[in-house]
Amino acid sequence: MVQIKLGKYEHYKGKRYEVIGLARHSETLEELVIYKALYDSEEFGKNALWARPKDMFFETVNIDGKEVPRFKYLG
Repeated sequence: MVQIKLGKYEHYKGKRYEVIGLARHSETLEELVIYKALYDSEEFGKNALWARPKDMFFETVNIDGKEVPRFKYLG
């Protein structure tokens, strides 16, 4: 079981986010990571909040044949 660390993370595409907590989906009880964008988005505004399934947040993605974490913990 992956333990979640609160703090800053970098998405594999380069943008930074801050994980602020863990929530559960009210119907399925699936664990969701709640995180805040640390940039201003023209489409979603400043510090937009996001939710992603915990398993997906911590999975790896294949970039040019190399497995990298979707989100890398920065501290």
